[in-house]
This record gives sequence, structure tokens and C-alpha cells, in this order.
Amino acid sequence: MKASFIAAINQICSEKNVGPDQVLDAIKQAIATAYRKDYGNKEQEIRVDLEEGRDEPVILLVKEVVEEVENENFEISLSEAKKIKSDVEEGDEITMDVTPEGYGRIAAQSAKQVILQKLQEAEKQSLYDMFKDREHELLTATVTKVEPNWVTLEIEGMTVSMPWREQIPGEHYYTGKRIRVYLDTVEQTGKGPQLRISRTHPNLVKKLLELEIPEVRNEDVEIRAIARDAGFRSKVAVSSNAPTIDPIGACVGQKGVRIQAVMDEINGERVDMIEWSDDPIKLISTALQPAAISAVIIVNDTEHLDDEDRKVKKRAAVFVEEAQRPMAIGRKGQNIRLATDLTSFELDMYNYEELPAFKAKLAELRGEEVEVVEFETDEDGEMTVKGESDGEEAEVAEEDKGKTTAKPKSAKKPEPKKEVASASAEATADKEVTEGADDTEGADDTEGAEVASASAEATADKEVTEEAPAEEVIEKEIEETKEIEEEKKAE
Repeated sequence: MKASFIAAINQICSEKNVGPDQVLDAIKQAIATAYRKDYGNKEQEIRVDLEEGRDEPVILLVKEVVEEVENENFEISLSEAKKIKSDVEEGDEITMDVTPEGYGRIAAQSAKQVILQKLQEAEKQSLYDMFKDREHELLTATVTKVEPNWVTLEIEGMTVSMPWREQIPGEHYYTGKRIRVYLDTVEQTGKGPQLRISRTHPNLVKKLLELEIPEVRNEDVEIRAIARDAGFRSKVAVSSNAPTIDPIGACVGQKGVRIQAVMDEINGERVDMIEWSDDPIKLISTALQPAAISAVIIVNDTEHLDDEDRKVKKRAAVFVEEAQRPMAIGRKGQNIRLATDLTSFELDMYNYEELPAFKAKLAELRGEEVEVVEFETDEDGEMTVKGESDGEEAEVAEEDKGKTTAKPKSAKKPEPKKEVASASAEATADKEVTEGADDTEGADDTEGAEVASASAEATADKEVTEEAPAEEVIEKEIEETKEIEEEKKAE
């Protein structure tokens, strides 16, 4: 082979993304096919050697050595074989050089289409092998063409079409835009490998979370279930494999920076993170948030086949207050549909007033008592199983029993008794009467005493009625006494 021939093979390898061996095999098969067409027949076994230093290929006819020849196309007698090779034995294969003179250029023209066909087949197989091992992974694609129902993408040199059902509703595509897609499956068809890519698959959210969140990538936080309404909302249930890691906080990130990066990649779709629970009742109540659930009854906790071989799914009845029903169902049934996909339970929604009748009917059908788990919502909006909060308060009260509790500063002082206020008022009145007698210098003692006594009694009655503190009573009586004395001086 000449250097120019080797350079041409290398160029084909780089353009078609195939190996040199595949190119050489394609050329050999094409030359052999052309020889059979021009000089031989289809039954002959032809081999082609491309030896170094030779300008033209070497064509070899392969035959089997036999005692009696039945088909001359692939058999040769022992006597004829010994003329070609002396040490040959029966059952061996013998090769004969049958290269026509000047066949190089003739073979090139005859084998041109065959070579192109073989190269296309090699390219298709190479692409299939390259993408087959990358199923269920994220790929980066570039938009090359936008049509009403299709978007043409280029992924590592391969052209792939994404139909409208795999596109996120409302997302705008334009030429040159780079997006991430989920590779679902790779199929080999007559037209070559077909890549089924998607932007709506639930695993796209999972792969994006693994890409953005180290704890998920390291399996410290495990994604247990995903329910998705592409373009609108997703619910992701996560659990922690490490006791020191909060699964929700790790996924949301500081100020929501981690989850926001995921939402930006899927055209602003809302992603709700909830904590996984092995208790189906708790999981159902959490999956239906932000609605407040009043009660849950597990109607069927296992998936099985009935007597007629019909599939019976897991089912649960959810009871909510009338005001919470629209929120629990969601817009166009979105919330309850996502909760159904997330929990694998078929959820039936009822008003809370229907709980006693439903419970009685189900108990009648089962012939046994039905377990009902009821919830209550605290001031912070958190749901707890009814009775658990009371039990916790009782435990706290029992722990605090026997401890001395300091009285808060803001506590009100006990109001003085009527007798105390009355006695204080009388004492104040006597004192004011004495002072009044000294200051008036000659005023009638009897008249001053009567006035002071009347004022004191009125003040005492008033203070007893209002039940004011003793200090306020004394100050008020002093002021009133001073006013009486000033009026006397004026007279």
C-alpha cells in the first residue's frame, strides 16, 4: 500500500468516525464482490490481500482439497492441488492467485458503490456501539433546525430528531441553543442507530440533581421516587444514608442555589423536594402538601391479581376539610396525580364529614376494625398525627413536675383587698383632719372634721368600688384634702 492510500484511509476514519480495520475490511469485501461479478461467480470464496509495497490488491481463490470433486467452485482434487503445493493433504485449504492483469483500476470503479455502502454500514455500527453504552445518561446537544413538530439536534457529530411529545411545553428552541437531553434507548434499525432522547422524562430531573448536588452523586442522599408533569411541576422524594446530612437542605442548597440551577435547566419548572418515609400513610400526607390532610385509610396495601386475573393496584382513601379540597386536588388534578405517581397508591379524595360512613362501610366489607390515622395542623402549619402532640406535652409536663417556676416579671400584682383600702382611707382621713385643724388657725374644729370625714368616707367608698392599689388611694386623698383646705382659706 502506498502512503497516499494510507493517508486516504486515515482521512475516512476521521470523517466517518470509524476504525482503520473497518475501512480496510470494507475495501477488501468490495474488491471481492467486484471480482465475483466480473470474473467469477457468487459461490466462489475470494480473499483480498493488500500487501505493503504493491500498487494493486492480490486476489486469492480459496478451495478445499478433496479426493473426488463435486463442485469446482470451492473444491479441488488432490492431484491438482499437489501441482500447486507439493505437501498438501486431503482436507486442507489451498489458495491460488487469480489477480487479473491491470485489475486495480477496474476494481476501483466496480467496487466504488460497494465501498461506500460498506463504509456507511461501518459508520452506523460504530455510532451504535458508541451510544449503546451511554443509555440512561445525560447528553449535551446543539439545536441545528427548528420545525413545528420536530427539533433537529446534533449530538457528537450525529444528527438526532426530537419530536414534540419529548419537548418541554412552552420551551423556546432556536438554532445554536445548547441543551441537555436524556438518552432513553438506542435501537439499531435499517437506517442506522436511532437515539430516543427526551426532555420530559422524569429521569432527566434525577440526572440533573446528580450533576448539581454532590451528596446525591456520592449516594449520601438517595432519590427514592420522582413524579413529573413536564414544564409545570415535579415532586422528588429523597432520603439520607448519613445521619448527619439533611436530605432536603442538601438538595435545596444555601438560599436555594442548587435547586434553582436544576429548575433553570428545565425551563423554570417547579421542583418540590419532600422527605421519603417507609410509612405509606406519612408518605401520602407529605406528598399531598401544601394541602392539610385530616385522615388517611389504607384500603389496599399490596398489588395483586384478583380471581379473574385482573390487576388490583394499591389504594388509599384521603379525607380533607372542604376548604382544603381544591388545594389537595390541584389545578387540573395536578397535585393528586403527582402524589399518586410518587407513592404508587391510587388516591381517592373524600370530605372529612364522610369519614364515619366510609369507615363503617369498609369495616362491614372486611369484617374487621378499620385503622384510621387522623392528622392535625399546628400553628406553624406542620401536620402531626392526632394524639402525638398531646403525648409530647404530657411528657414535658411530667419532666417539669417538681421544678420551681419563677414568676414572670410581666405578671400582674394581686389587687388589694377592700378592707385594706378602707382602713388606709380612714387612716389618711384622720391624718388630714389633724393637719387641717393646725393650718386653719381658728377655724371651727367640728366643721373641719366633718368635712374631712365626709371627704375621706367618699374617697374610701370610691376606692373600694374601683379596687385601686392603696398607694394611689393615699395620694388621691391628700390632693383632695389640700383642695378643701385651699377653699377654706379662700372663705
